Amino acid sequence: MRRLTWLVPTIYILFLMLPIYWLVSMSFKTTNEILGSFTLFPQSFTLENYRVIFTDPTWYNGYINSLIYVSINTVLSVCIALPAAYAFSRYRFLGDKHLFFWLLTNRMAPAAVFALPFFQLYSAIGIFDTHLAVALAHTLFNVPLAVWILEGFMSGVPKQLDETAYIDGYSFPNFFVRIFVPTIAAGIGVAAFFCFMFSWVELLLAKTLTAVAAKPIAATMTKTASSSGYELGLLAAAGTLTIIPGAIVIYFVRNYIAKGFALGRV
Repeated sequence: MRRLTWLVPTIYILFLMLPIYWLVSMSFKTTNEILGSFTLFPQSFTLENYRVIFTDPTWYNGYINSLIYVSINTVLSVCIALPAAYAFSRYRFLGDKHLFFWLLTNRMAPAAVFALPFFQLYSAIGIFDTHLAVALAHTLFNVPLAVWILEGFMSGVPKQLDETAYIDGYSFPNFFVRIFVPTIAAGIGVAAFFCFMFSWVELLLAKTLTAVAAKPIAATMTKTASSSGYELGLLAAAGTLTIIPGAIVIYFVRNYIAKGFALGRV
């Protein structure tokens, strides 16, 4: 029986990888082949779907737009969450627990609740259809998440570290940047990863707050219908390419994520 212990996890991994394989396989097929027959491998291998994405500005600009606002949001969310999480971790003040809970309720609220208010607000101040509009909207959900994760990591750092630094003559900004931030680097990596992923996959706000100039790839993928139906091969190629940024981020923060599961609130 012990020799067969590898069988269950292997089957499970294959089961998880099957949709990804099917998506990649479809991206090298024509729409007629996808609809016409059930094939495990492309019978008429084609790169036409990828050629369209890399040559059509409507498609590749969607990827660029998504990467821009997701990167802005990740940096903003982590930078805002760091001092907030430190305050919740190190200080006790009136209503701190209620404020912390209120932050988490923003993460629990559905995005549809905020779509219309954001649309009217950003249209009024002139930032509708910009990368900043989507990035700021996503901070409403990602900042509470980052604060919650980082506060767990910071609470695990003894307060004696702060006191020792003050005795050694460090100012608070100097201590925070040079000593405290490197100490919780794993937590920052985990928080940045989740902020990136939640912003990357969010569609409703990104689609509502953009029109042309900052339209994300997810919104572009919803408009592939033609007179002959949906271009399934093109959709599959676009979906395959959307997996790559997440996979790259996971590769670079994989060690931090492992530490997050072991030490922090992940």
